[in-house]
Amino acid sequence: MGQPYVVACEVSNTIDSVSSDDDEEEWNVMDWKIELVAVPVSAVDRAKAFYVDQVGFNADHDQQVNENLRFVQLTPPGSACSIYIGTGLTTMKPGSIEDLSWGRFVYFSDPDGNKWAVQELPKQN
Repeated sequence: MGQPYVVACEVSNTIDSVSSDDDEEEWNVMDWKIELVAVPVSAVDRAKAFYVDQVGFNADHDQQVNENLRFVQLTPPGSACSIYIGTGLTTMKPGSIEDLSWGRFVYFSDPDGNKWAVQELPKQN
């Protein structure tokens, strides 16, 4: 089985806005977000049923583009980050995921052995 899979749903990189009378150069603020993460699966319908019926994700999109390409987008309720599963989308082996050893997490696995870690965010002071 694969190792727990941690998804960062938002990553921010901010560049401060700088302007002066002598220098017309201005830096703009960049806000980067991770919005879609590939999850390799061996059986699309089985994985979709697991994430929707057992985990509670919303089924946002399911498109069979052609016989070799299917795209399914699923989103946890209230999340700005979705996962996608399907055929012809990735060459990653199902269940091949890295383990990150920080934070407080609850773990579960899907039918392909993709392990998930749900993170409890620390309280902000």
